[in-house]
Amino acid sequence: MRRRGCSPRVRFPPRDRDRRVTDAAPDTMLERLAELLVRTGQCDARGFERARRVAEETGQRLAPALLQLGLVSERGLAEAYATLLDLPLARADRYPTDQPLCADRLSTRFLRWARALPVAIEEGTLVLALADPLDPFTPAAIAAATGHKVRTEVAVPIELDAALDRLYPDEEANAPAEPAELLESDTERLKDLASEAPIIRLVNQLLTRAVETQASDIHIEPLEDRLRVRYRYDGLLQESESPPLRLAAAIISRVKIMARLDIGERRLPQDGRIRLTVRGQDVDFRVSTIPSLHGETLVLRILDRGAVVFDYARLGLSPAVIGKFRAGLELPNGLILVTGPTGSGKTTTLYTGLLALNAVTRKIVTVEDPIEYQLRGINQIQVQAQIGLGFASLLRSILRQDPDVIMVGEIRDAETAQIAVQAALTGHLVLSTLHTNSAAAAVTRLRDMGVEDYLMTAALRGVLAQRLVRRLCVECRRALPAPPELIRRFALDRRCDGGAVTLYHPVGCAACRQTGYRGRAAIAEFLVLDPELERLILTRTDHATIEAAAVAGGMETMLEAGIAAALAGETTIEEVVRSVQASA
Repeated sequence: MRRRGCSPRVRFPPRDRDRRVTDAAPDTMLERLAELLVRTGQCDARGFERARRVAEETGQRLAPALLQLGLVSERGLAEAYATLLDLPLARADRYPTDQPLCADRLSTRFLRWARALPVAIEEGTLVLALADPLDPFTPAAIAAATGHKVRTEVAVPIELDAALDRLYPDEEANAPAEPAELLESDTERLKDLASEAPIIRLVNQLLTRAVETQASDIHIEPLEDRLRVRYRYDGLLQESESPPLRLAAAIISRVKIMARLDIGERRLPQDGRIRLTVRGQDVDFRVSTIPSLHGETLVLRILDRGAVVFDYARLGLSPAVIGKFRAGLELPNGLILVTGPTGSGKTTTLYTGLLALNAVTRKIVTVEDPIEYQLRGINQIQVQAQIGLGFASLLRSILRQDPDVIMVGEIRDAETAQIAVQAALTGHLVLSTLHTNSAAAAVTRLRDMGVEDYLMTAALRGVLAQRLVRRLCVECRRALPAPPELIRRFALDRRCDGGAVTLYHPVGCAACRQTGYRGRAAIAEFLVLDPELERLILTRTDHATIEAAAVAGGMETMLEAGIAAALAGETTIEEVVRSVQASA
């Protein structure tokens, strides 16, 4: 075989890659695989479910479980993959007979562990025989290493192993360590690196700087040529001076040790928590790791318990919205929703409301994923999906505890929606969140989840939709006359009684890190159900008509609330438009 196009050797040691980005195929792919195996008579439905349970209990992939249980043969599984993914099945005579392809670019250790082997180069495309065609990493890694486009064929494992043994006879004599041994030695090496004083100091500096500069997140991302560290301020990421790439593994391992995560597991996402005292402040860091092409990516969400104040005035909501929200919370029962995209401050608003309700005479229970802040005097429960403890199952159990107020972190599915509505109808005040673009859209979202219109009108008391906008820095903001175009577009003159329209603009100073903005405020709309809105819901009207009726009834929209904040010098028109229209 010719080795044209292959340049200097690059090794891919197993410790530096995530061999299986997805340890299990998506549910739809598994269902299709099950149907195919059952239809072709290779496995019955009961056997497939047995293999699925074994895979979940042992933490392995489904394919090895099927093979270990003897439910399918290697060739049968390979043929099923080929049919399912519409890929060719690599024949035994497809493999090279004398010399391996691109041996100067791909190490034997990598190929054996990945269960992959290049079999041909056809019209500039490298044909790769792969035992696990659901593995997205290996083709991408080989494409990057060889400079060729990669086309996959499904390999029968026993034929692939025979080809590897034939093409790499020297490697067979010095067989590489088993993956478990490699991971074990790798883990010890990473523990040693992460325990060195310079690495400990470096990670502590990253965390301390984030807290001191009031960042909300730290993003640590290994790239091809560097390690990128970014901090999120007021919703936007800013890159900082990054450590050398050679320290990436040690830094990531140090954070994982602090979060009590498995540093030897680099194939699967992990979640953990770090609790530190920084400059006398109690700070929680919520840690999330995911595998990526060049290593694990870390995100640390900073939850500064000392800096967070759950106060309506600090939220930035208008007095009218605060009044309606408080009135809804004083009701003895019903469902109150807070909606908006991820990161729009929904949980903070609910926490503020809960603390206002917190009293000895009320039993308050929350179901959250995750618990972001601990609230004194309130029973908070963490969802644990891995053991079947989801929102719906917890909500059922909580109702037997006779609570007065229930907060459900998020209504994600039809079952949770139905139980929340039933709880609201049986004498409980239920607070929760939804991901919708407006308050009126919550009606159609609940309808899509299977909540009947008559139940919705009976249970729903109000919907608060909100966004976060950056606050102008009061130290450096500059007042200027509003451009005529903006005055016409947003009818600003009517809001100023025909007088001069002044808008404030960002400048930048040391207090705001030269951005012109410092902190964020919420802008919101609150929809209260009245007889006219109930009639529209019962006639299954769309959300646009419901919103128009609510506005006619006196509801101030988020855009209007944002414009009022801009005229008051709290933010800019540009921020309001960006925040409201980005998710409209």
